[in-house]
Amino acid sequence: MGVAVIGYSFMGRAHSNAWRNVAAFYPDVAPVRMQTLVGRDGTRVEQAAADLGWAGVATDWREVIERDDIDIVDVCTPGHLHAEVALAALAAGKHVLVEKPLANSVAECEALVAAAAAARGRALLGFNYRRVPALALARELVGEGRIGTVQQARLSYLQDWLSDPQAPMTWRLRRESAGSGVLGDLGSHAVDQLHYLLGEHVTHASGTLRTFVPERPGPHGTETVTVDDAAWATLHTDSGVVASLEVSRVATGRKNALTVELFGTSGSLRFDLERLNELVLTQAGDARTSGPTTIMVTEPEHPYLKAWWPAGHVLGWDHTFTSQAADFLRAIAADEPVHATFEDGLAAQRVLEAIETSHAAGGLLTETGN
Repeated sequence: MGVAVIGYSFMGRAHSNAWRNVAAFYPDVAPVRMQTLVGRDGTRVEQAAADLGWAGVATDWREVIERDDIDIVDVCTPGHLHAEVALAALAAGKHVLVEKPLANSVAECEALVAAAAAARGRALLGFNYRRVPALALARELVGEGRIGTVQQARLSYLQDWLSDPQAPMTWRLRRESAGSGVLGDLGSHAVDQLHYLLGEHVTHASGTLRTFVPERPGPHGTETVTVDDAAWATLHTDSGVVASLEVSRVATGRKNALTVELFGTSGSLRFDLERLNELVLTQAGDARTSGPTTIMVTEPEHPYLKAWWPAGHVLGWDHTFTSQAADFLRAIAADEPVHATFEDGLAAQRVLEAIETSHAAGGLLTETGN
C-alpha cells in the first residue's frame, strides 16, 4: 500500500518513522511503500524525504490524494488544515489517518464523522497514547474490575517549552491555525485517555483558561498570543465519575508529563508518561501488605510487547506510532473497527469546547453534548 504523509515537521517525522519500521516489527501486516512526503517548501521537504526514507516528494497535497499509487493519506499538518485535507482524501477513496486533535471545532469534527461513515476508506485518529503499553494495560485492569468502581480521576499534561517568555511565536500560538492552545494540544490527549480508560464520555465540564505570556517575538516583530497557555477543568462522566484536569505548556520543570490517576472503590491506578514503562497499581486488602505496586510493563504478556524487545527491555515514545500504524493496517486488511475513531475525536472536541464555553461564562457547568 502506498502511503503519503502530509507534513514533514515534528509529527511528520514521528509518523514517517512509524511507516519505515512497521513491517520490521509487525511482520503480519501488509507491506507499505513510503511513496510521497508532502510539504509547502520544496527544498525543505526534499531534504526531509531524503532523511526519512521517502521515495518522492510533492508540494501540492490535492494532486497527491488523487493519485492511484497512494492508498493511505496521513495528515500531519497544523490543525486548521486537518478537516480540509481529510475530507478531500476520504472523498478520493483513500484510507485516512489524522493526527490529533481531529479538527479545530465541533462543526468540523461532525463533518469528518459524517464523511468517514460514508467513505470507502477507513479513518483513524492519531491518539497515539492509546498504544502506550502501560495505559493499554490500565484499560484492561479497569475493565476487569481490579480497582472496583472508578469514582474519581486526576489528569494532567504538563510541559515547559513555553515557560520562557522570549520563546518565539509558532503556529501553535495562533488561534487561526491551532484552534486553541494547550487545551487542544495536550488537553485532547488527557480527555481521550479518560474516555478510553473508563469506556464512557464526559457529559459536563467547567473550566478556566489562562494566557500567562500575552505577546511573543515573531518573525516580523512582537505578536499577540491568541490561545491559552494553561487550563484547568472539572469533568463529569455519564456514570458520575468526577475528574480534575490540568494542562500547561508553561509548567517549569515538566518536560512531557501526562499523568493519569484513577481512584476506585477497591484500588487505584497511576501513570506518568515521563516513566512510560511503569504502571502503579494499588489494591485494598490486608493492611500489612496493601500499598502501591509498580508494574514494569515490559513483558510479552503486556499489550503490544510481543512485537518488540526481549522481556525487561523498555520501550519509548516513538514506539506508540509504530504500533498505531500496525493497528491501522490490520484494521484495513481485516475490515475491522479502528480506534481511536473520528467519533472519539468528536467526543473529545465537545469536551474542549465546553471548557472554553464555561470559561467565557465565568466557570459555569456546561453540557458537552456527549
